[in-house]
Amino acid sequence: MTPSWRKPAGMLGILLLITLWCVAIVSLSTIVGSWHWLGQLAFYLVTGLIWIAPLKPVLRWMETGR
Repeated sequence: MTPSWRKPAGMLGILLLITLWCVAIVSLSTIVGSWHWLGQLAFYLVTGLIWIAPLKPVLRWMETGR
């Protein structure tokens, strides 16, 4: 059984997604930092979880090629 190129490519894609997402969220920190702490909490909870949504299709592609 030969190893698939999709797994390393998918892993690099996931790392790129996480990096870009972190840069985007950190760039908003000056704006979000002036909000009430409850608003900040909600923002960081939502943005801390929402990046997971695109992972399912990437992981499926890595495993099956579809």
